[in-house]
Amino acid sequence: MERGDVFTRINREYYQLTGAEKKIADYILLRRQECQFMSISEMAEVVEVAEATVSRFCRRLGYKGYSAFKLAVAGAGAGERPVNPLYGEIVAEDSVGEMCRKLCAADVDAITQTLAVIDSAAVTAAADMLLAADRVFCMGLGGSAILAKGAVHLFSTALPNFYSVDDPHDQAVRTALLTQKDAILYFSYSGSTRDMVDLLGMARERGVGIVLVTRFPRSPGAALADIVLECGAKEGPLQMGSVAVRMGQFFLIDVLFNEMCRRDMEKYRERRKQVADALADKHL
Repeated sequence: MERGDVFTRINREYYQLTGAEKKIADYILLRRQECQFMSISEMAEVVEVAEATVSRFCRRLGYKGYSAFKLAVAGAGAGERPVNPLYGEIVAEDSVGEMCRKLCAADVDAITQTLAVIDSAAVTAAADMLLAADRVFCMGLGGSAILAKGAVHLFSTALPNFYSVDDPHDQAVRTALLTQKDAILYFSYSGSTRDMVDLLGMARERGVGIVLVTRFPRSPGAALADIVLECGAKEGPLQMGSVAVRMGQFFLIDVLFNEMCRRDMEKYRERRKQVADALADKHL
């Protein structure tokens, strides 16, 4: 099926849809630009249907699932012009200077959006949980695994019990041996990947504390987490891996790190000095 055929296909199939599926179709046809940024959980909630109904709607149209459907919507073009695959509304006619200004504005906006949705109580609770844990394993998949490694790099300058695991098989092995004294800090923009749901389900059964960093607080992953830290930046299906979204997430990591360290400023200042001294000999 051609990606540009998605809206034609919806109109063609409309009268064969169930009542619940027609509600989804109506919403998508009216809000083509918005729907590509929504998770399956958000779509189901706003249309007031079950997530299974959204999945069935996508398969009826010939797509493997909701993610493939969103990609088709983005590829087809929304509103009056095609969706820009580059974050920050970059266009071919921009000069390098204009491109830089747009990207800077997009990065700042991503941090501002995250600031607007930060839950202070959730940050406090996450800091409490991670400080109390014997070991904290930072995990994610794909681009989110890079975030997990970045978090470990930062936290390890003051806290010696943070570890990153990026291979899905290794994540399963480590999680199978975790105890109630351990915690997982998991990164997933969508909060809706199968491997993540399986892993967090296993961790929950073992009583492991779970903190999830995600854009979607009503996602399947969020339902399994003890604490959800929401990042606010939006990302379309053609904008995957955008630096702006990562900026919002790294800002959230920085907030959590500083909240943990300020509990005992003197102790963590001394630890960071020890790390700085150890690294001093590495420089020319």
